[in-house]
Amino acid sequence: MREMLADGELDVLTGDYLAELTMLILGRDRLKDPDLGYAKTFLRQLEDCLGLAAERGVRIVSNAGGANPAGLAARVRKLVDDLGLDLTVAHVEGDDLTPRAAELGLGTPLVAHAYLGCWGVVECLDAGADVVVTGRVTDASVIVGPAAAHFGWEPTDHDALAGAVAAGHVIECGTQATGGNYAFFTEIADMTRPGFPIAELRRDGSSVITKHPGTGGAVTVDTVTAQLMYEVQDARYAGPDVTTRLDTIEVAQEGPDRVLLSSTCGEAPPPDLKVSLNTLGGFRNEVDFVLTGLDIEAKAELARRQLEDALPARPSELTWTLSRLDRPDADTEERASAILRCVARDTDEKVVGRAFSGVAVEMALASYPGFSLTSVPGKASPYGVFTAGHVDPAQAPHVAVLPDGRRVDVPPAPRAQPLEVLPEPPLPQPLPDEPSRSAPLGTVVAARSGDKGGNANIGVWVRTEDQWRWLAHALTVERLRALLPEAAELPITRTVLPNLRALNFVVEGILGEGAAAQARFDPQAKGLGEWLRSRHVEIPEALL
Repeated sequence: MREMLADGELDVLTGDYLAELTMLILGRDRLKDPDLGYAKTFLRQLEDCLGLAAERGVRIVSNAGGANPAGLAARVRKLVDDLGLDLTVAHVEGDDLTPRAAELGLGTPLVAHAYLGCWGVVECLDAGADVVVTGRVTDASVIVGPAAAHFGWEPTDHDALAGAVAAGHVIECGTQATGGNYAFFTEIADMTRPGFPIAELRRDGSSVITKHPGTGGAVTVDTVTAQLMYEVQDARYAGPDVTTRLDTIEVAQEGPDRVLLSSTCGEAPPPDLKVSLNTLGGFRNEVDFVLTGLDIEAKAELARRQLEDALPARPSELTWTLSRLDRPDADTEERASAILRCVARDTDEKVVGRAFSGVAVEMALASYPGFSLTSVPGKASPYGVFTAGHVDPAQAPHVAVLPDGRRVDVPPAPRAQPLEVLPEPPLPQPLPDEPSRSAPLGTVVAARSGDKGGNANIGVWVRTEDQWRWLAHALTVERLRALLPEAAELPITRTVLPNLRALNFVVEGILGEGAAAQARFDPQAKGLGEWLRSRHVEIPEALL
């Protein structure tokens, strides 16, 4: 926060503090203490930076209110008083549907929060608020709200709103737009400390993505495209205020560290609001056995048999994974070793707690040769399960609480018909047959992957028209299944985005019950795209 305020000019400083897993954590915090439920890191940052923001005339908009925006607003007001500043604070609420979840047909989750849009933020800014905190608005809403307030947009200005959503989607994850998690990161001169991105928004909804001068990282067509492809489903990117057509966005380098987003089209939002539902799935524990040298498979089988035989009660779910990281005739002990992971889950904390951990440790002198653990397993930990629900917008009372305490009801935006998947656009002409050779897909293809509940997306794109003519035909759903055997039996959909020279794949169910359940080695699918890039395929030599 201090870097953003001190290193250059800003009108509004925004921050996205929430994720699906975060809402579970904040909901549990509030159950323990009704005064909590917000992102405490935000408050600590304000203690350091609020005076600087006031001095520079920068307004602050953040969804750090999480499960308790009113509580955070009260703490910010106290901080303003303690610091002797002349600032006003407002907040947005109404997203918390937890007390009414059952009557709304959402079951009995631990927490239930509707994804609200930007118009509550607009009301707060129009009333003169210097600091606005919200609960579960969409990630982009903290960017769209200031733009809509500044330019006086109406809820029917769909193209402008969609352009701001695109800009918001790019900068919401911070340095992922300036080189963080970027496939071709070795091309960036200084990745030690990437600068945070800035969106310069324009009245028509177009924007320039940039960063403060002299900061690390880079802003290029590819770093911006990488974030556009992050955690998306298909060409229609639905939100509570507008549906953004990802297939219309044009991305161009305007100058050094300046990328123009333009031509984005928007449509009316879908009829229902999405709701984040988090339930307590149970408790989990895990142990990692180190297997070294010869007979790895036999050692793994012995460890598995011994642990399962000695458990006083069998957990409802016991998952074993053997990672063959070892190699023959290795020159270091680590290179001669594999990892056998056992993950235990149960609704009873005791079943996967000390009893499970104790059995694993007590095997040490009675098991395979070279027995070792990466660390001693500890207590069981709770895990959550994320699912998405939907409600009529009228069931989620969107309320802006202004600096003077007045409460303003925010009406839902005009809605559209249910979303339909767009037909696939025409593919480019394929390249003529020419010599090819086997090479990693990532030699020419970039990728970015992420999670949405139990599903994962993998966005891939290329830089040149010839590469696109090859990729659009070469990387089909069936080819993806062959390259990623873990996804071979799962439903997969492909979306073609010609403007970005990109394909997006959604792999359903690969993350089980979602990131909070930690059902997979890579529970948020962050490395799934990099695995794909490492697979060898036949690539035309001209492209290499």
